[in-house]
Amino acid sequence: MKISEQRTIRLAMVFLFIAAGLLMNNVARAQEKQILSMTEFTVKIGHEKQFEDGIKAWKVCYLENKGAWTWNMWKRLNGKGSVYGMTSQSPTWAKIGDENDPADKKCMQIVMDKIIPHVESTEDNFATTIPDYSRTSNSETGIVWVSYYRVENSSAFNEVVKAISDVQQKVEGDKRGYWYSANGGSPESADYFVVTPYKNFAALDVKRDAIWDMMEKTMGKEESDKMRAKIRGSIKNSWRYLYKHMDDLSHNPVK
Repeated sequence: MKISEQRTIRLAMVFLFIAAGLLMNNVARAQEKQILSMTEFTVKIGHEKQFEDGIKAWKVCYLENKGAWTWNMWKRLNGKGSVYGMTSQSPTWAKIGDENDPADKKCMQIVMDKIIPHVESTEDNFATTIPDYSRTSNSETGIVWVSYYRVENSSAFNEVVKAISDVQQKVEGDKRGYWYSANGGSPESADYFVVTPYKNFAALDVKRDAIWDMMEKTMGKEESDKMRAKIRGSIKNSWRYLYKHMDDLSHNPVK
């Protein structure tokens, strides 16, 4: 199921970040730019089980009809409303635009009958991975923090993000997250976001140095303070959401 099939479901259902991700088990592949497609579903209050059952039924139908598209589904755990996010990745826009997917067409009635009635609204977005700032190794991912940034000065923001990523690489052997640059979006959308993966909830309790403590230890307080002031001055707004990977609603053989 490619872009038109995704949009048919999205519009019919009227699936971030996380990644939004989150987010996300379909996160940045090492050193290769990817286009991330994200659909966020706001589900009607009290309709979460019906929505999930509808996605499961559609997934069974899609796989029985030998559908080849892969995706990840995430459930947002904080913030307003009941929100799910569907993410997928492609190396090119041409592949996203490939509309030939018979399996999706055979399963569309399930969307109409079992998914649409439970969805309040949807929002679609695209983003491009930033390999230079991102983790070079994949990790088992059950939970992701997705930090979003609305930026006023992209040059200053990117300069500091690169410096932070380089320090993380030096100190810990790899960067901590997967960075994305948004491709368009609404006036309220983020310009950049970073997906930080965790194996499970317990991994959130593991203590690690805060970013600016790490920066200060590595480059000294004066330089660290300059970097901190520069990135703060470049950001117009920021927010964070926590997402849980929904294994039974996803189809992504690469874990």
